[in-house]
Amino acid sequence: MLTAAEIAAAVTARDTTAVEQVSAALARLERVEPALCAFHSVFRETALRQAFEVDRRVRSGAALPLAGVPIAVKRGERQSHRAALTARGCVVIGLTTTPDGTTSWQTWGRNSRGVTRNPWHPDRTPGGSSAGSAAAMAAGVVPLATGVDGAGSIRIPAAWCGVFGLKTTSISDRAAVGVFARHPDDLALYLGSSESSSPTALWSPDLGFASVDAEQAAVAFRAARALRPEPVGLVLEDPADAWFAGRCGPNPALDAVFETADLLLTPTTPGPPHGHDGPGERVNTSLTWAFNLSGHPAISIPAGFDSDGLPVGLQAVARHGREVDLVAAASRTG
Repeated sequence: MLTAAEIAAAVTARDTTAVEQVSAALARLERVEPALCAFHSVFRETALRQAFEVDRRVRSGAALPLAGVPIAVKRGERQSHRAALTARGCVVIGLTTTPDGTTSWQTWGRNSRGVTRNPWHPDRTPGGSSAGSAAAMAAGVVPLATGVDGAGSIRIPAAWCGVFGLKTTSISDRAAVGVFARHPDDLALYLGSSESSSPTALWSPDLGFASVDAEQAAVAFRAARALRPEPVGLVLEDPADAWFAGRCGPNPALDAVFETADLLLTPTTPGPPHGHDGPGERVNTSLTWAFNLSGHPAISIPAGFDSDGLPVGLQAVARHGREVDLVAAASRTG
């Protein structure tokens, strides 16, 4: 399957059409559903009409950076995020599944349609709450899918499904919008930025408090070595109480880190994806939710696989507004 950047370039050059690309994505969707249970609803007729309109606009000379790119949108996401992407030429093919109100909020994929499954191992969860978006990406349905990250809801499923998952900066709200992709160029296209950087990095295997499996840390660190990180003796307070109380704001310990380096690197998750019976006592958000409270942008980068053949993620965190440094990290390590 073409990347989002390749699709947009080809549609703009009129080497293919948005209708052709959207039709191909819908065909891929048909092949993986309902076994995968990644989509809550599919917009076949609407998507094809929108694709036809994109082709018309391209023929009229409109500049659409995401011309003809099929995209899956997380159910319940902010309408403004979706509208911004469609204005740039994306075509929404459907809404992806999220855990329903009867399941644990952390990382389950149970929903009103059934159980969303991890394409790498159907007996494991893809993570939550952006379960369907991550599963659709890993199964090759679309080149881009959106998510919302309130405690790790983009980064955790990205790690467990072996794709990129970017959470953008959010200063006053724990939840931030973001995107899943399979190629760093598509992250840059989503951000609308061509800026390059060579970020410096620090490494923490556990943020000073989390219980992280040794294999998760080892696989993540092997990927991190491409950025030549220095170890940092960072000790954060467990953010659980602050997260449940909604106490967003500056974190002096993190401010000190970003005075000396551009990136903080950690494993994305403390352990591998759990089964569909739930996470048990493990807090899978332990390495992610501090950055929802502080508002720092963060990304999960595919780092490799554990001894069971399950994907492992490397998390990179950047200064506020420096998503370009996360794209640089993805380009050098992913």
